Amino acid sequence: MFDTFLSAHWENLIMANYAVSPDLLIPYLPNGVQLDMFENKIYVSLVGFMFNKTSLFNVPIPFFGTFEEINLRFYVKKVEGNNIKRGVVFVNETVPHKSVAWLANKLYKEHYIAIPTKSKIEITTPSKNIDYQWKINNDWNHLAVNAAKEDLQMQEGSIEEFIFEHYYVYTKINNELSQEYKVNHPRWLVNKVIDYSVNCDFKSMYGEDFSFLRNNQPDSVFVAQGSSVTVKWKRTKF
Repeated sequence: MFDTFLSAHWENLIMANYAVSPDLLIPYLPNGVQLDMFENKIYVSLVGFMFNKTSLFNVPIPFFGTFEEINLRFYVKKVEGNNIKRGVVFVNETVPHKSVAWLANKLYKEHYIAIPTKSKIEITTPSKNIDYQWKINNDWNHLAVNAAKEDLQMQEGSIEEFIFEHYYVYTKINNELSQEYKVNHPRWLVNKVIDYSVNCDFKSMYGEDFSFLRNNQPDSVFVAQGSSVTVKWKRTKF
């Protein structure tokens, strides 16, 4: 019987975080979970990272094992008695391979699309430069940072901890039915962001509801080193 569906290394994660009205996210909220907040603010995050050493059911993917992913996500929690499961909901996820997008949509009911992507990552002694790009409507968008190379522990109770420490994924299948699965990874180390640049056509990527973000500066931008991750085959519908 299958146990682990996916294993990979997620590396050099960038999170550009925007505070938004909760009303914006209600139509995207799966049944049975509620919006999670930090210091009374609701956030969406534009995320870029590298998928490396990807395997499905412990079988390496030789041609599609390394690629960029760009996604827009927000933060939720599911309360089960005294237990609180903190998770994310993806508005949309972008990868360069149609086969990867098809498989994720088919098996996990996610919202993947396949468009051209590219990246440039330069790590030197004092700093790291990370630049993720994706092409939509013949224009290259980007999410880029210059960050210190030194790896730091996340502070307890910090917004960095809030953004990164959500381990469940919730998907809205329809207005009544939701799905839950868990992503397993250790607590990540972070890097201090020195400078950043965001150029995203939010309307074309994520719809009219999110178009206003194109003219907004993020409230914060974080970088995490990343780690190996696993996604179990088990999915729970509720």
